[in-house]
Amino acid sequence: MASAQPAATGVVIDSSASESSPAQLAAAASVPDPLAPLAAPEPQPGEPSEAMIRVMNWVLATHDNGDAPYMIIDKVGAEVFVFDSAGEFMGKTPALVGSAIGDDSAPGVGDRELSNIPPEDRTTPAGRFVAKFGHAYGGKKVLWVDYATSISLHPVITANRKEKREQRLKSPTPNDNRITYGCINVASNFYKNVVSPLFTNTRGVVYILPDTQPLSAIFLALR
Repeated sequence: MASAQPAATGVVIDSSASESSPAQLAAAASVPDPLAPLAAPEPQPGEPSEAMIRVMNWVLATHDNGDAPYMIIDKVGAEVFVFDSAGEFMGKTPALVGSAIGDDSAPGVGDRELSNIPPEDRTTPAGRFVAKFGHAYGGKKVLWVDYATSISLHPVITANRKEKREQRLKSPTPNDNRITYGCINVASNFYKNVVSPLFTNTRGVVYILPDTQPLSAIFLALR
């Protein structure tokens, strides 16, 4: 598996690294400078957003992740991109995120029962988080992204069939991927085969891109 290495104008990720790796990342010349002003054209389904590429380049260039594996979660595109500690691209997958648009968690939301969280507070917060596996309600093991606000990444929940969460993950666009109370849901196989091996017995870094705020307001190094 080829390692991702910084190039003069960006980063090349070998498309052989994963059958789901984004083809757009293969052309270094088309990748913008991570410190350049951000234009925000609407990405086509399956394409990584410019915001995602900027954050990816910044992390690779500065080693902001230290020696930890990391992932970049694009809420707008409803996708999770996973990298090992050296920055090697391990794969991407569709994701379900908070049903409400917003980049902050409501005060005290982590102490509430799900039934007591109103629709407007069901956000997936943006930012840089140090994540670690731990136990959740019912003895289940999840990747805690922000324990204080009860935000975790875990396999898709299918208990409520009316929500059609698996179908939402498989749909061709991100338009129906906002359904959770704030947690990030991914396909069970991806969680088992990619997330668990990388993040078990270690801490990792999770970068969640914003919905509405400028990228530089969330990641100050991009100013």
